[in-house]
Amino acid sequence: MKLDALGRLLLLAAIWGGSFLFTRIAAPSFGPVPLIFLRVSSAALLLVPFALMRQELPSLRAHAGKLFLLGIFNSALPFSLLAYATLHLGAGLGSVLNATAPLWGALLSFLILQERASVAKAFGLALGFSGVALLVFAGSNHAPSWSSLPAWLPTCAALAATFLYALSALASKRYLAGVSPLAVSAGSQMGATVVTIPFALALWPAQAAPASAWASALALGVACTAVAYLLYFRMIEEGGAARGLAVTYLIPVFGVLWGVLFLKESVTWGMAAAALVVLAGTALSSGVLRSQRNGLSTSKKNRE
Repeated sequence: MKLDALGRLLLLAAIWGGSFLFTRIAAPSFGPVPLIFLRVSSAALLLVPFALMRQELPSLRAHAGKLFLLGIFNSALPFSLLAYATLHLGAGLGSVLNATAPLWGALLSFLILQERASVAKAFGLALGFSGVALLVFAGSNHAPSWSSLPAWLPTCAALAATFLYALSALASKRYLAGVSPLAVSAGSQMGATVVTIPFALALWPAQAAPASAWASALALGVACTAVAYLLYFRMIEEGGAARGLAVTYLIPVFGVLWGVLFLKESVTWGMAAAALVVLAGTALSSGVLRSQRNGLSTSKKNRE
């Protein structure tokens, strides 16, 4: 990987890892749904004009219904669920659970697409979800905010969000193939904005949010959604889907790091071990470890 491509990969992982930090800061003031309305609406305000400048209006019109549904199931719902989960779990744990999306992707590919599951992938699925259970157990002993809430409830919300991510990815691949990434990003954020408006108005907080919450909400929309999508799709264009998958494994590193540095979140050895189990299971179930091993073998043969 070239140095500039590696820099973009790390930058994107740092930005998306930061989304859990900004959510943790802003969600207590706004509440999950109003915060996500601010996130998707500010992203749409940036992405839609850019898409129109790039002559994407015909594509937006032709696929308006599908993009609206994608906005619900790939942005509005999962963003809100993760905001709720992060409110109780913290930024670090939320970012680790976010990395389970490929686990659901592998499971859905097996159940819906009837793809053949190897022993390694099946083991990876079992290992990944076992890691989630370990993470709940390890985290519940070190998170005071869980004292009045069952530990499994925010975890289930985070897992439901990543399930929706995986389901949306499969649907996009089937029903939006050939549509430009910019049109998909802009149209889905516009759809997410429309669907969250009534809920945000109904749940808008009575007290004014502090400047730090507004700044975090703006950072979520501009940096963690609009800019991040543009970086992501450029990276996919240059390096393919495998590089996009690599981001999944880097996000928790930054999510935990930002949580420790800025929110003083604690990371125990049990939580760290459980997180590694989750990531290892995800890597196995998605075929990443096998792909890397095959790539190294091929490279070795070429040298010989």
